[in-house]
Amino acid sequence: MPKDGGIGASTKRREDVRFLTGKGRYTDDINIRGQLYAHFIRSDVAHGRIRSIDTSAAEAMPGVAKVFTSKDFEGAGGLPCGWQVTDRFGKPMQEPKHPILAEGKVRHVGDPIAVVVAETLEQARDAAEAVVIDIEELEPVLDMKAALADGATKVHDDLASNLCYDWGFVEENKEAVNAAFGKAAHVVSLELKNNRLVANPMEPRVAVGDYEDHSGNHTLYTTSQNPHVIRLLMGAFVLGIPEHKLRVVAPDVGGGFGSKIYHYAEEAFVTKAAHILKRPVKWTSTRSEAFISDAHGRDHVTKIELALDADHNFTAIRTETYANMGAYLSTFAPSIPTWLHGTLMAGNYRTPLIYVNVKAVFTNTVPVDAYRGAGRPEATFQLERLIDKAARELGVDPIELRRKNFITADQFPYQTPVAVVYDTGNYHATMDKLLEISDYAGFGARAAESAKRGKLRGFGIAHYIEACGIAPSNLVGQLGARAGLYESATVRVNATGSISVFTGSHSHGQGHETSFAQVVAEMIGIDAGQVEIIHGDTSNTPMGMGTYGSRSLAVGGSALVKATNKIVNKAKKIAAHLLEASESDIELKDGKFTVAGTDKSVDWAGVTLAAYVPHNYPLENLEPGLEETAFYDPSNFTYPSGAYGCEVEVDPDTGKVDIVAFSAADDFGNIVNPMIVEGQVQGGLAQGIGQALLENCVYDENGQLLSGSFMDYAMPRADDLPMFKVDHSCCTPCTHNPLGVKGCGEAGAIGSPPAVVNAVIDALHRAGHTHVTHIDMPVSPARVWAAMNG
Repeated sequence: MPKDGGIGASTKRREDVRFLTGKGRYTDDINIRGQLYAHFIRSDVAHGRIRSIDTSAAEAMPGVAKVFTSKDFEGAGGLPCGWQVTDRFGKPMQEPKHPILAEGKVRHVGDPIAVVVAETLEQARDAAEAVVIDIEELEPVLDMKAALADGATKVHDDLASNLCYDWGFVEENKEAVNAAFGKAAHVVSLELKNNRLVANPMEPRVAVGDYEDHSGNHTLYTTSQNPHVIRLLMGAFVLGIPEHKLRVVAPDVGGGFGSKIYHYAEEAFVTKAAHILKRPVKWTSTRSEAFISDAHGRDHVTKIELALDADHNFTAIRTETYANMGAYLSTFAPSIPTWLHGTLMAGNYRTPLIYVNVKAVFTNTVPVDAYRGAGRPEATFQLERLIDKAARELGVDPIELRRKNFITADQFPYQTPVAVVYDTGNYHATMDKLLEISDYAGFGARAAESAKRGKLRGFGIAHYIEACGIAPSNLVGQLGARAGLYESATVRVNATGSISVFTGSHSHGQGHETSFAQVVAEMIGIDAGQVEIIHGDTSNTPMGMGTYGSRSLAVGGSALVKATNKIVNKAKKIAAHLLEASESDIELKDGKFTVAGTDKSVDWAGVTLAAYVPHNYPLENLEPGLEETAFYDPSNFTYPSGAYGCEVEVDPDTGKVDIVAFSAADDFGNIVNPMIVEGQVQGGLAQGIGQALLENCVYDENGQLLSGSFMDYAMPRADDLPMFKVDHSCCTPCTHNPLGVKGCGEAGAIGSPPAVVNAVIDALHRAGHTHVTHIDMPVSPARVWAAMNG
């Protein structure tokens, strides 16, 4: 059993004490003396040409400091895109400017046109009503395929077309893939949509800009998952502020799910406005504003095909996807449907040939970027739905078809045909565990009981793999990344033995303050209460890449291990001097340095005090103090995997779907805090089930967002979800990071949507509705009823 507070212990999250008692400090809690308030005036049309903006009446209203338009940002750069994709013809993607405030045209409902800054928020809102904006409304571009037709209206007049890129992967496989389909014994195809989503974290975005005229220092307080990246992008590419003159602080952040990775216009605006007005400027998003200003997720339309031989072995996969970029390129948008989606199309299976084509398209909608899972849910949904359809067409068990084609445990490391190399895994073991914890053997009896009540019961399986901790930097740089993907940590040991850890990772619900402390405590053998975790402020943390892509422990934790190892190595030198022994004979265990084979020892606090009070110290070859920094750049992704089982009841009279049971068997490698892992999985399952059954971002033919509030956008509630059975006992440790961890934060959102849809289709087929082969998400009662009734 793990010791209290060490690796493997289900230690309660220390940060929850302040969160649950209302003591958290979020960006909206920050108010600076003399601050002004910003209110954004956003486009109410999807596509239009700005004829004129009259701000004179508004500027004369009480409390108004200034009304800003794009003219106030002449010379500023556009919001930068952090990833350049090169298409299958070797051409770089089309990359339009993304201005802070609309220049010449508006390109989606919610596009910011002007900003009123006033003494109070109420005064700013009142004055916004007096700003007169004349817009010539243009035809909106909404359908992705229509957007690529000859003569289609262009979202950006200066681009050749609405096609951002036409990407093929792996291009040299294309002819071989086509040949494999030509000689296949069976070909199964499926057309599907991955519905557009709004992230909706609990805390809406907030940005506060401050400026010191005497020093020229800028400070931005923001709800961000990666403050260092915001400082780099905004300082270097948008506002031209040297990094030593720009501090970015992300305090407590109430959820992100990807939507707070990016550099947004509001952050650049408040920073620049504070400089111009010489007063702090604050903007707080409303929930309705978030629907039209936060980056959306998913929104793919795909045709996927599977070729099989006569023995039902997978021989080739071929896909064509249209991926919506929205009106502009968000920070990491181009990488989502390409390198985070195409590279996962092998799934858990031995498919020798794969070709993925992605056409990224500009439309007059909110920009689309990473949302929990980012590319991997899209790949998994396509593949796992297709395999289920193949099993039904072939008349075989969908579980056995998967088993037959799994990569086997003795085949690792496994080189996939889509570039990535899986280091470890055991997919048969996770499937076996799922069938055990879900009581799959008892499903028939439960289905019979449901039938007595007039309900249709179904069981859906999905197996997933994902790539976490995107890396290494030199490889992703070749693939178009414009930032490094390492992580950093500084471990500062205080004179009395307590430890302050400064990490470039950032927590927005992952429990870093607990799990990171557990890692350090385990390595040294001290109580985790002696370890403090500090993050979120670029002025006191080493340059880091933040938190997303389930990278916290695999990348940030590995940097922490490297820095702590440096601390231990130096501490052993000090201990050897104090104990008059050879350094090679010093052992560290349970916070005590001992000379091997003797009872001579000195405790951790004795060594740390000697480091800072060096009266008896090897000064001739060792500096005083005990502080070390390390950077860690992974050599590969980590590859969590798992098997998910969903059990549903369908009401044949209404089409309503109830999830009555859900089981998840995951392989996350080594586990630092089981309780945190279980919580992460449960949260991901809730979001994946939300996508499968409820959530849908819908635009009308004019580009108006019909699902722009919680009155129209259906979020999952507690009574929509069952009690989950979560297991992570199947463990194949990662081979290339020191902790052997794989990442767990996105798994639930990746594996659950296909499991839910597979369960619904299974229920309908068992009831004789064999004509129903697919229902697009969200699988609403209306869609289910329509499918059953032809």
